[in-house]
Amino acid sequence: MLTISQLARRFGVARSTLLYWDRIGLLPPSARSSANYRLYSSADLERTERIMLYRQIGLSLAEIRAVLSASPCDFRALLDRRLAALEREIGIRREQQRMIARLLRTRSPAGDQPRLDKRGWVAILRASGMSEEEMNRWHVEFERRAPDAHQDFLESLGIKAEEIARIREWSRA
Repeated sequence: MLTISQLARRFGVARSTLLYWDRIGLLPPSARSSANYRLYSSADLERTERIMLYRQIGLSLAEIRAVLSASPCDFRALLDRRLAALEREIGIRREQQRMIARLLRTRSPAGDQPRLDKRGWVAILRASGMSEEEMNRWHVEFERRAPDAHQDFLESLGIKAEEIARIREWSRA
């Protein structure tokens, strides 16, 4: 049996967090000492591990409580909903990222110059001695190692979506 402080140290959470979880019924202790201290069993340790995992994937405490008492079917449905929510959030963030990149490519009211475009980038690569074949290998490696960053980079050069799709397609081939 572990005390609340030992459990808190083991999982790297504040003691007050565990007290709150007890208060809301998420993690009640299995026993009390003669001095009325909370004591946690190995089953409580396993429950804490699951709570920590579910917190890492972004479930709310109410969702965690539901998961811990849910059937496997309900658990799967909850995870499916969480995954769908994450996909929506990522889509929103990706669109925000694209909008910011587009804003950075345009001239500001203060007269700043736009960022480097495709023509300027290719000129720099050629001036540094890269052949067409070497530039193609560069794209292939960029796509292989960081496909999202490759997409973002190509967009930052002001390349149209159709051309980006073609570049990424042959880079993957």
